Amino acid sequence: MAAASSDVAAGPPSLLERAFADALDGAEVEDPNSAILDAAYDLFCRQGIQRTTMEDVARRARVSRITVYRRLVSKEALVEAVLLRDFRLYVDRFLADLAGAQTVADRVVTGFVSSLRATRSNPLMTGLMQAEPGAVAPTIVGEDGRVLAAVARFLAGQLRIEQQAGNVGPDVDVGVVAELMVRLSASFFLTPSEVVDLDDDEQVAGIARRYLVPMLQA
Repeated sequence: MAAASSDVAAGPPSLLERAFADALDGAEVEDPNSAILDAAYDLFCRQGIQRTTMEDVARRARVSRITVYRRLVSKEALVEAVLLRDFRLYVDRFLADLAGAQTVADRVVTGFVSSLRATRSNPLMTGLMQAEPGAVAPTIVGEDGRVLAAVARFLAGQLRIEQQAGNVGPDVDVGVVAELMVRLSASFFLTPSEVVDLDDDEQVAGIARRYLVPMLQA
């Protein structure tokens, strides 16, 4: 999709929305607490967030526990910083993949393949799925569904830009289309498929072109 701001949601922006905004604004990724974030990221991937303590992070980062608290204040702030950095890297890759797409159909196909590949190969997401499967799924598609909602809002905003440019049918409900596309991606990530080889980019692209692209033409 074209590079532009996501739809504005009520209330404070989610981590993913902040990552999208930072990426689109070209904000720097470097963080003075990178050593601590690296240590926390590694532990989260290996043993999950719940079982990781601030003491564990300090030990892995080879700093004192007081230093970790001084820089990140709390475990909640540490988790947020790790997730925000990971989301930002995901968004950067996503936007880089889209840069070469010439048409709205190509952008939909490329975006679908890129997002699915990125989530399935992401060490943090796959690690949490193994360590804390009961916590990951509800966050994505459960009652709070914050991740899915943030992605759907962003995608709807991009589709609306395409619609205003005449690349998407004027009668298409881009909010519904975005929701369907994101939920399909989330389902493929959370549940293995017996029909689709999710590691085959060409097959995934074919599905997107055959079933997702037509939704843009009312």
